[in-house]
Amino acid sequence: MPAQPPPSSPRYIWQHRAWPQLTWDAAALAPALEQARLEQGRLLGLLGAIGLEQANAVQRELWVQEALATAAIEGEQLNIESLRSSVAHRLSLADAPGGDRHVEGLVEVMQDALAHHSDALDLDRLCRWQSALFPGGTSGITRIAVGRLRSHFDAMQIVSGALGREVVHYEAPPSAQVAAEMGRFLAWFESTRPAAGATAMNGIARAALVHLWFESIHPFEDGNGRLGRALADMALAQDMHAHDAQASPALVRVYGLAHQMLKTRAAYYDALNYAQRLRAIAPEAHSIDATPWVQWFVQAFTHACITSQTVVRDATDKAHFRLRAAQCQTNERQRKVLERLLEAGHVGSGGGFLGGMTTDKYAKITGTSKATATRDLVDLADKGLLRIEGVGKATRYAVNVPGWEQPAVKG
Repeated sequence: MPAQPPPSSPRYIWQHRAWPQLTWDAAALAPALEQARLEQGRLLGLLGAIGLEQANAVQRELWVQEALATAAIEGEQLNIESLRSSVAHRLSLADAPGGDRHVEGLVEVMQDALAHHSDALDLDRLCRWQSALFPGGTSGITRIAVGRLRSHFDAMQIVSGALGREVVHYEAPPSAQVAAEMGRFLAWFESTRPAAGATAMNGIARAALVHLWFESIHPFEDGNGRLGRALADMALAQDMHAHDAQASPALVRVYGLAHQMLKTRAAYYDALNYAQRLRAIAPEAHSIDATPWVQWFVQAFTHACITSQTVVRDATDKAHFRLRAAQCQTNERQRKVLERLLEAGHVGSGGGFLGGMTTDKYAKITGTSKATATRDLVDLADKGLLRIEGVGKATRYAVNVPGWEQPAVKG
């Protein structure tokens, strides 16, 4: 009888004897966690100061952006109009949701994770979430198992690269182990829930471990990334509730964590991949040090809060500008162009009306003559609603909001 080949050396954290004992260095990460709490507080303070109507508008738009981002990370593009409609329906701002069932499913999962963050997280709930992401039972045109754990014999691998040149970034536990792995994960999730006044794990660090642990199991045939980010949001909502029982868990969406992960997608994947491999973890270790991953997650959370602060400030700027414009006598053409400039934003927000407003652009947008366009623009400048940049043929008009810069003319 031929000798059996020796088992391959363990490469992934779930193969280590200490799995799933994930630990992190609280002392080393104390400054980063303190900074994260500071930026979180600044964001929530700004949101609380802008008034209910503006706050609702900001939350609505950031929810849309989060849904777009969490799908885009997986290479999926959502219909933004269907998404806006679905979000508006969930916020009771519209009578009916959009008609895209895939959009509806994702929005429903995101809402359930936050609105019912205090409800028990069990396998049935996760299976229903995953089923909602794939209402037709397919991922693209490929049929997949929905509403249940993966059961296929083939290895669950995270792979990139062209056919024949694939690079395996990670291999999850075999399907036969998934049920037991999920049992341990769910028990830990429930046992580590933050409670008001209790000494517990830092809630942001816990959210990082939730995401790492779930992604390492990769329990479903598809949808694991979106579900893992929803679970991180759920953990953050539980943390928020423990700090302030009156705070709305929906505010977690304003953190913009998925949007930040999309902006730094390569770094996100690299950090996750590094954390899932054994590398420097000694075979005899009694726990798996996840400090680098927690640090990356905390920094991503911090940057996300800072970015969202800009969004809130922009909303305040727009509201003040609209109030100022309403006190001036403007015609319908002028109001249309001012709104276009406001919605385009500015360089600091990642937007802006490229090259500024010109008489030619104004005439085209409003369907009027260049002479009328010139009169309208000069009138808006005289009223202080637009500022003039450049002279002669290089004259450009920008919305007059302090601190707003428009992108330069290319070429």
